[in-house]
Amino acid sequence: MDVISRTFLPGTVESSAAIPSRHLPIVERCVEAGDDAVLVTRCTRPEAPLAGEYLLLLTRRRLVVIQQTPVLHRLRLHLNANLRHLSNVTWRPDLSRPALEMAATAVDGVRERFRVRFADTESVWLFESKLREVFLGAAA
Repeated sequence: MDVISRTFLPGTVESSAAIPSRHLPIVERCVEAGDDAVLVTRCTRPEAPLAGEYLLLLTRRRLVVIQQTPVLHRLRLHLNANLRHLSNVTWRPDLSRPALEMAATAVDGVRERFRVRFADTESVWLFESKLREVFLGAAA
């Protein structure tokens, strides 16, 4: 069993969404063998609400975001960045909705923002703790 299949088996990743199998070819091109997923979830972009839905995959080395267009449901790689190449990574929990907004500046200077919605506030804190663990490491 390869790393991608092992990573995406149900129950192995803390997520609010199941990963459709049609996303796997894109993920396999972006994620190296041995780099297991830390977080997988569906998200939106606050500055482009009609752009469709996105799938956010965070590993210990990469951030991969795949867009699904709203009308034709085509998949397109939106962001594939090594975590070392991201700067000014911030996140802000919003417990009134429950949601979390994450932002990062990519190597090309573009500021990317993503909003993740959750069913309850406990999930927000779990997601936030995983972000802290990946981006702040031992300092967290």
